[in-house]
Amino acid sequence: MTQFNYDLEERTAKFGEEVVVFARSLKIDPVNARILDQLIGAVGSTGANYCEAVEAESRKDFIHKISICKKEVREARHWLRLLARAHPERKAEILKFSKEAHELLLIFAKIVRSARSNQLNNSPID
Repeated sequence: MTQFNYDLEERTAKFGEEVVVFARSLKIDPVNARILDQLIGAVGSTGANYCEAVEAESRKDFIHKISICKKEVREARHWLRLLARAHPERKAEILKFSKEAHELLLIFAKIVRSARSNQLNNSPID
């Protein structure tokens, strides 16, 4: 299943790392603590599930893992939106992360569509 790699493993890892570095620059208060906990979980899960998808045991497993990537990156966008509201003075930085999350979402959506289409057009493998 590694034909879908396109260096997304590195891209999702960098996305997570950059969000972590940014998050560490923020003062922790009750609002930030909750948002950042959720955000870090979502960006970390995006990359981790992509790694699992690359090693999927079947096409069905691959589609499932990439679908989780889609779900997690969509969740990250939600938390980034709240973070931008909580920190309007840092909105420009946060919007860069939101843009990357949006691009990743589009990529994962395309991968799922292609994999499902291939699954329907090919004889059953799994």
